[in-house]
Amino acid sequence: MLARFLILPLALAGALVAQTPDWTEPFPPHKIADNLYYVGSKGLASYLVTTPQGNILINSSLEASVPLIQASVEKLGFKFSDTKILLISHAHWDHDAGSAAIKKLTGAQYMVMDADVPVVESGGTTDFQYGKTPGNQYPPAKVDRILHDGDEVKLGGVTLTAHKTPGHTKGCTTWTMKAADRGKTFDVVIVGSPNVNTGYKLVNNALYPQIAQDFETTFRVLKSLPCDIFLGAHGEYYGMIEKYPRLQNGGANPFVDPEGYKKYVTEREQAFRAELKKQTASVP
Repeated sequence: MLARFLILPLALAGALVAQTPDWTEPFPPHKIADNLYYVGSKGLASYLVTTPQGNILINSSLEASVPLIQASVEKLGFKFSDTKILLISHAHWDHDAGSAAIKKLTGAQYMVMDADVPVVESGGTTDFQYGKTPGNQYPPAKVDRILHDGDEVKLGGVTLTAHKTPGHTKGCTTWTMKAADRGKTFDVVIVGSPNVNTGYKLVNNALYPQIAQDFETTFRVLKSLPCDIFLGAHGEYYGMIEKYPRLQNGGANPFVDPEGYKKYVTEREQAFRAELKKQTASVP
């Protein structure tokens, strides 16, 4: 399990251009904590945060994902039309291509980190790495609120905090919130992405000159966050498939995994530093 846990993010890092089958494969929607639910596919994570005043959806995923997400929300007993706020982890098509459709279906307010706004509103064409790749482009969506590092998104007594964790995209966002489960309150971290994708230039990147410094910032931020419940933009980040069956046995919440979070961040930082060293050494 550990080997898969460490290796899969590397596989995902190079999978942006070509869709993988598990991105559109349904996965059972499930409760993570009292008002926090998983409503994504087997390979693309989407989360529903419920409140008395409506709900918050994190990650619209692919255009083709929207019916799957809607079905998952409704299977849990909630109305998709009650989605009041739409958030994303970062502006790559596998996490935000469905946003225009969800806005149209629900009227949700779309809130995006400042540096990702131009990419979202251009339908991916201004992305520093994938802007020229037609397969990574998608319907543009108007952003209703531009977020900045540390901003809070509040609805119905729930507060999510947006932490700018750039590098993977310029406005990659890690979300934190408090969530109760079985009478206890936990710190939740939904990791945006700390991955250096295949083809990323960390040295002399004319389209993203500060990319290496931004990754450094991301790891400082991630290491500073208190984490009990470890989640992420892909279920593979936190071993969702392996943990899910443990929900059925009535034991401890399997998503409470502070040590898994620390190991994940450490491994991803090591991978970044190894790639930076390799690219730096290759510069004439």
